[in-house]
Amino acid sequence: MNIKPLGERVVIKKLEAKEKTESGILLPSQAKEKPQIAEVLAVGPGLLEDGKVVKMEVKIGDKVIFPNYSGTEVKIDGVELIIIEQSKLLAIVD
Repeated sequence: MNIKPLGERVVIKKLEAKEKTESGILLPSQAKEKPQIAEVLAVGPGLLEDGKVVKMEVKIGDKVIFPNYSGTEVKIDGVELIIIEQSKLLAIVD
């Protein structure tokens, strides 16, 4: 897969939802929460403002939190990805 986002866009892939709770209870597929943590797969060059490129804060490999129902969902080579603007991301997870 070769994808290069434009501007301040970021390509992310959702991480899998937990299949059981911390106490060991198995969760059926309907009870699983929609994951809001994803891994950054590609980063655009940054946004051009007043003739200067604004530096991107995220980098490939970062884990980020994003809001539900945001970004554009695409499927490339059978993999579901989200293309989202960096400014829509909520946080970087260490």
